[in-house]
Amino acid sequence: MKGPTVWTAIMADPTVPIDRDVLAMVVADQRQWTRRWLYPPARIGSRVAVWLIRVVKALLPWTFSAHTTMDRLCVWFLRRFVSPRAGELLIRHFLIETNLLAFIVRNCGVAGVTEPRLRPTTLAGLGDRAVIEHDVNVYDVLIALGAGRPGPRGPLDFSMLELAPIDASPGVRRWLRLDIQTALCLMNIPFALCLTREEYRRAVHSMRLDESLMTVLADLTGDDTFLRWRPGGVVVRVDSGLDVPRAVYEHAVIHEYAHARLVTLATAPAPVPLPLAVAR
Repeated sequence: MKGPTVWTAIMADPTVPIDRDVLAMVVADQRQWTRRWLYPPARIGSRVAVWLIRVVKALLPWTFSAHTTMDRLCVWFLRRFVSPRAGELLIRHFLIETNLLAFIVRNCGVAGVTEPRLRPTTLAGLGDRAVIEHDVNVYDVLIALGAGRPGPRGPLDFSMLELAPIDASPGVRRWLRLDIQTALCLMNIPFALCLTREEYRRAVHSMRLDESLMTVLADLTGDDTFLRWRPGGVVVRVDSGLDVPRAVYEHAVIHEYAHARLVTLATAPAPVPLPLAVAR
C-alpha cells in the first residue's frame, strides 16, 4: 500500500503556521537534488574547514578580518551559485527578523530604543555589512530592553509587518542552483574566515537569543504560542561549536513562525465584550 509522501504531510500539517505559498517555496527548496546529494558532504566539509580556521585564528598573534571581501563573496556566490528561490528565502529572513525586532521596539514601552531598519530587498542589499548589522540588531534591542524601564503601553502596533517585494535576481545566469541549506554550509566558511573571532562568536550566539525573543513576544502579546518555538538552549552559555548552518536554518524557520503568528494576531477581530449580568 502506497502511503503519503513526506512533502504532502509537511504541506498539509495544520501545526506549521507559515503561509502556504511560503511553505511551498521551502518544500521546493528541500526537494532540490542539491539538498539530497550535495548537502551531506558540504555539511561535513564546512564543519572541518571552519574548525581549522578557528584553530589557526586562535594561534595567530593578531586579529584578522575582511568585511568588504566577505560581503562581495557573499553577493557573488548568491548570484552565481544559489537558486533564486533560496536567495529569496534568505532575503526574506533579513526582512522578517527586522520586522520582529521593530515590533518589539515599537510596543515595549521603553523610551529611547532605536528601531532596526535593515530591510534589504535584493541580493546586493545583503552586502555592505548587512550580515553583521543583522546580528548586532538583536543584541542592541535586548540590551536596550534590559537597561530601560517599560512605561505604559497602548494598543499593539502591527504596522511594521508588511514585507516589501523581493528581487533575488532570477534573470541572472547561475552556474549552479544550490538549495539554501547547502548554500549556508558553504557560506559559513568565508564568514568564519573574514570575521574576527569575537564577531563570529557573537553571530553564532545570536541564534541562542531566539529563546529571549520568543519570550519577549509572548509577554508583549499575551500569547503563549510564541513560547512553543523557543529553541530550548541556555542563553547564558556561549558556544561557537554549533552546527552553524543547521542552526541558521532552524533560526530562520522559527522567525517565520513568529512573524506569521503576529500577522494572524494583527488581523484577528477584536474580542467582543461579554454582556453585563442583569441584577435581579
